[in-house]
Amino acid sequence: MGSGLLLIVDNQDAFAIRALMAREARQSLDLMYYIWRADRTGKLLAHEVFKAADRGVKVRMLLDDINPSNSDADHRALNHHANIELRLFNPTWARHGNYWRLIELVVNRLRLSRRMHNKAWIVDGRLALIGGRNVADEYFDAAETNFRDLDVLMQGLAVEQTQAIFDLFWNCGGAKPLSETDPLPIGKVVRWLKPDRREMDNERVQLLRQRTDSLASLDALIAERGGMRPADTARVVSDPPEKALGKLKKNWLMAELLPAVRSAKQRLDLTSPYFIPGKRGVALLNDLVESGVQTTVLTNSLAATDVAAVHGRYAIYRRRLLKCGVHLHELQPFAQRRRISVFGSKGASLHAKAFTVDGRAGFVGSFNFDPRSASLNTEMGVFFEDPTLAGELQALFRREIAPDTSYHLSLERGRIHWRGEDDGAMCDYTHEPEASVWRRMIALLVRYLPIESQL
Repeated sequence: MGSGLLLIVDNQDAFAIRALMAREARQSLDLMYYIWRADRTGKLLAHEVFKAADRGVKVRMLLDDINPSNSDADHRALNHHANIELRLFNPTWARHGNYWRLIELVVNRLRLSRRMHNKAWIVDGRLALIGGRNVADEYFDAAETNFRDLDVLMQGLAVEQTQAIFDLFWNCGGAKPLSETDPLPIGKVVRWLKPDRREMDNERVQLLRQRTDSLASLDALIAERGGMRPADTARVVSDPPEKALGKLKKNWLMAELLPAVRSAKQRLDLTSPYFIPGKRGVALLNDLVESGVQTTVLTNSLAATDVAAVHGRYAIYRRRLLKCGVHLHELQPFAQRRRISVFGSKGASLHAKAFTVDGRAGFVGSFNFDPRSASLNTEMGVFFEDPTLAGELQALFRREIAPDTSYHLSLERGRIHWRGEDDGAMCDYTHEPEASVWRRMIALLVRYLPIESQL
């Protein structure tokens, strides 16, 4: 049995698919996420999960414990239903009191810096959705600044592989039942069980709900997007949970992906919002260029990124990459403003993680080409060898690096230039475009701090 894949680019569709998967669930929902916020879209999707549990669907939720001080009440609410079991990955134990929390962060710094960055939404063991999106407003065009991201909807063998990965994390020693980490009583859980009407009275949220309710079924959305693409060679790959627990020295997923990158003969298109190649990465890309491979990288500009510190470290390698002949593009903060969403978003930030090789193979997942994804966090994604799917990714990549969407960087007389289109006119910048003084200061400071391994 092979697999079927469907690339999900549109943020509205990404929300609708998750809601419809919950509505159509009959037996099980298995959900694993790095972030699930209690904002508008987070509450709406949590409500869909609660309604599925009311119908008798067994729900398992595995959430990374990235922000415990602000999440305990939300976790208790999610775990309140008899058919919902929530576990936290790599939790902190000092959950009450900033003093004890600070002590644990100092004592267990190495353990707590390792996180589960995986994202998966699995329904009845028959459909799975994986990719780069967390559950929060900015992933679904419900915020002022929204992420440009990718998911892949899958059926067939790829779902079995995703289910096996979920079960591995669910049953590992680092996944703790909520009762072990937070023994406090349930308290007030109404805000998750029933979304507040005033919060839902929002233009962006209303359009999301209208989009979801306009679809007769998940099959209707799939048909509207051209149907599943057969992909017999698709493989869902993931780091094992031991990596985030500090028990695995090998960079497992990186070791899986690098051979595919090295296999490029003609063209490599790489999208990584947080991009810190390091010396080895620069050498790898240089080797590809020297062997005749057109190598193009898309990442965030300083003005577009949500983590200025990461951009500051990436900037150390930018000049070297340009000298090597790597084509660098950085997303504009207001890229194609009218095409970001119908909600009138004021900003854009890149969050998709993907690459294609020679128009024949591709990868979409949660993996950034930076030290944190390589060595600290667990990551996952789907790798496929299929010209049709790879062509779809390439077409998206070409749109994203267009001059009205991204800046094209070049090195002239030792100075970096950024070129991009603004209101139909080409502009040339010799400094970080649109970036505030504060962002530039943070980025500059990080260049001189010995913290690359943590970024």
